Amino acid sequence: MIRVNDKWDVVWQQGMTVQDVLAARKFTHHYVAVSVNGELVPPDEYSIREVSDGDQVHVIHIIGGG
Repeated sequence: MIRVNDKWDVVWQQGMTVQDVLAARKFTHHYVAVSVNGELVPPDEYSIREVSDGDQVHVIHIIGGG
């Protein structure tokens, strides 16, 4: 299992990437920051950065305001 934002579990599958985790939890906002086990993942690596069973993923929406 992959734990997302300390509240959701996503079933892990071999070869699963950060992008797969985002899709599984239906994160559709274009501007998010993602960390895996406390390490920030650059957006251009979401589709290639694999996650492992038991990883902790945190997703934060980036929203501007004024």
